[in-house]
Amino acid sequence: MTIRPIRNEEDYETALEEIQALWDAEEGSPEADLLDVLMVLVEAYEAEHYPIPDPDPIELILHVMDARGLTRYDLEPYLGSRARVSEVLNRRRPLSLAMIRKLHTGLRLPTDILVQPYPLTTTTKISRD
Repeated sequence: MTIRPIRNEEDYETALEEIQALWDAEEGSPEADLLDVLMVLVEAYEAEHYPIPDPDPIELILHVMDARGLTRYDLEPYLGSRARVSEVLNRRRPLSLAMIRKLHTGLRLPTDILVQPYPLTTTTKISRD
């Protein structure tokens, strides 16, 4: 296969087939080098044509909780009281800068995702007039 840029879906599919054929190439071999180059080209094409959006901050926190086996109680040092954790996770209260800093430092969550805006749940107060 001649190495060239991936410019369209046909090039992309061809590169994927070649990657699959080279997948078990012996490390250090010319085939393994070709595999590495093709993977870089495919990654660049996918990043441009199939971008994966970042999760919103609450989705990230919920995912990390699930992946690490954390409970809402485990988030109290980062978010505050049990009620505050509930408010944040239920999208009734936004993350504060202090919370973001604690989540970044304590759980190593990426700040570039935590600072992104996200929708909050609005509740309507019932008037008793």
